[in-house]
Amino acid sequence: MKPRLLVLELWGLGDLVIATPFLRAAAEKFNVTLLAQPFALELQTHFWPAVKVVPFVAPWTAFRHKYQLWHWPWRELSQLRRRLLAENFDGGVSARSDPRDHLVLKLSGARERYGFPRLKSQRYLTHGLIRPDPLAHRVESWRVAGAALGLPLPARSKIFAEPGDRPPVVLIHTGARSPLRVWPLTHFQEITMRLRKKNFRVQIACDPDQINWWRSQGEAAICPQSVSELLAAIDNTSVFIGNDSGPGHLAAACGRPTFTLFGPQLYEWFIPFHSASEAFEGKACPYKPCSDYCRFPKPFCLQDVTVEEVWPRMETFVTRHLFPITVNS
Repeated sequence: MKPRLLVLELWGLGDLVIATPFLRAAAEKFNVTLLAQPFALELQTHFWPAVKVVPFVAPWTAFRHKYQLWHWPWRELSQLRRRLLAENFDGGVSARSDPRDHLVLKLSGARERYGFPRLKSQRYLTHGLIRPDPLAHRVESWRVAGAALGLPLPARSKIFAEPGDRPPVVLIHTGARSPLRVWPLTHFQEITMRLRKKNFRVQIACDPDQINWWRSQGEAAICPQSVSELLAAIDNTSVFIGNDSGPGHLAAACGRPTFTLFGPQLYEWFIPFHSASEAFEGKACPYKPCSDYCRFPKPFCLQDVTVEEVWPRMETFVTRHLFPITVNS
């Protein structure tokens, strides 16, 4: 029987996509249980079917009340601990320098616990790992964790296969989990108009809080409500443009070249997996990287990026991967 391994990745869609090479490699050697957000159940079907998913919304990953412990679901946390203890894990691993992850590993009862210690969280771990270069892509943390468990991970260029023929359509996704990472909708609208003037086909996808605005502009936008719906939208397109968010990582995992607008986060950490992925880095800020709040009245690092700054690179990116539609006279 394979040893039992608990893997923690409690944050976003993109973070789970980044963890994919580790999860695939681990499933060959271990019986893997992944503690993750509920949408991991859909990713499981498409990317790592041998992995068991335990859905869990960690209160410290929320954008509201995350620092107010009296709002935390303590009963659910207690139930989760009992469930994890019953699994009798041989090992547990987190690729984050997050003491809360490390405490969860300790409370799970896993006998061998791997992680990147911070703020004295070494006491919760049996194997403290050394983080790679500070500017290394986040997959490199999973690579270090994999090496500690005897799991070689493939090179980034070999993680996802290229798709076959696909419709010559640009998918522009204008949403993001964090409001700080959303480029103004009017800027995306201008990009869409410019691409269409050059005879490129464009499909807009957005978050639920944006759909009414797009439709008020006469745009036939779509609003994927699940990972499966987002995958269906990606399947009908050839290239992806969007904010630093999960949909871009998912598009890259499906073999689509991506162009990502980065504001408060570092593109070196999170540029999506694809040999043709490109990133536009926003304005310089002394406080980067930021997660869920901005020290200024607005996140100027992204909000102040103009269409004129982005357009030359974006036009070149789309032209490189697509041919404009031939318009019959």
